[in-house]
Amino acid sequence: MREGWTYKKLGEVCEIYQPKTLSTEDLVADGDYPVYGANGIIGRFNSYNHEFPEVLLTCRGATCGRINISQPFSWINGNAMVIHRKSDDLSFDFLKYVMFSLDYSLIITGAAQPQITRQKLAPTVISYPPLSEQQAIVSELDKINELISLKKAQLSDLDALAQSIFYDMFGDPIENEKGWEVKKLRDIVAEDCSISYGIVQPGDGVDNGVPVVRPVDMTHTYVKRCGLKQTTKEISDSYKRTILKGNEILMCVRGTTGLVALATEDIKNCNVTRGVTPIECNADNSRLYIYHLLLTAGIQQYISNYTKGIALKQINMQDVREIPLITPPLALQQEFAKKIKLIEQQKAQINSTIKDLETLLASRMQHWFD
Repeated sequence: MREGWTYKKLGEVCEIYQPKTLSTEDLVADGDYPVYGANGIIGRFNSYNHEFPEVLLTCRGATCGRINISQPFSWINGNAMVIHRKSDDLSFDFLKYVMFSLDYSLIITGAAQPQITRQKLAPTVISYPPLSEQQAIVSELDKINELISLKKAQLSDLDALAQSIFYDMFGDPIENEKGWEVKKLRDIVAEDCSISYGIVQPGDGVDNGVPVVRPVDMTHTYVKRCGLKQTTKEISDSYKRTILKGNEILMCVRGTTGLVALATEDIKNCNVTRGVTPIECNADNSRLYIYHLLLTAGIQQYISNYTKGIALKQINMQDVREIPLITPPLALQQEFAKKIKLIEQQKAQINSTIKDLETLLASRMQHWFD
């Protein structure tokens, strides 16, 4: 125990409750106030039920245990549990970090429908120092988070720059005001690239198996081997058409359709799941050019228009093969790719800094809250 710190149950210093839930029919597109659901803002409404910001805990479903912070003057739905401080010796900002630090896996119940109940959460013991020390700790952690946010904003700026360079060189890919030749996606891929679905049932994961790329692994430009779930070699071999060479564009065709990432040598001989299709460009087209072409608003809208389903959104593979793409001369594509490689080098440096900062933040959080 830390000398001078107060140790109390969360339910003693905070009011824990779930407000009235609005139905989706109640939401107003141009409402004055944001409405918070389990995982953030879900719409708007013409009145609010909370005047001040609150710490919100997702208490049901796959994202059970996620923390959000609501804006002041907002409506908070009942599928987000409110952690409202009622003790003057506990600051709101310090409480935020306390809630981020808790291990919710210890109190989550239910396998089919994970949930956190007030009865399980309230007895959790938390600790906090005097207000002056709370402010110092919050200031330290906020500075690290601000640096992380700044670096992530720089990444967004570089992505915007890449798209700007694309439009300057090639124009809008749908309007095609520059009159480039248009080909279907199936016509710009390598001869042995079938543009196929990946493994339908990769299993629950094995040790020393074949790593598989899932849509959840496509969070950055390049997909890395570390952290990939593994399937058996027998299952992977039954989907030989999608075994990776390490030079493909990977496109998500289920869930967040149109999401793209790039394979690397690091994931050569890995495979993909049903939600991902590998696209290997032929020698007449630059992979970096096609990748950024697929990211343009027009092509993303095209993919969205052909995406079907409500509970599970997906695009048919035949529609993927028919995506229309402008194909400027290879020399011009390669000139674009050179510029993009310089941008990617800058992004790699920034991502390295972000990783270092996140490691530092985790270390300081562990120091103060473990």
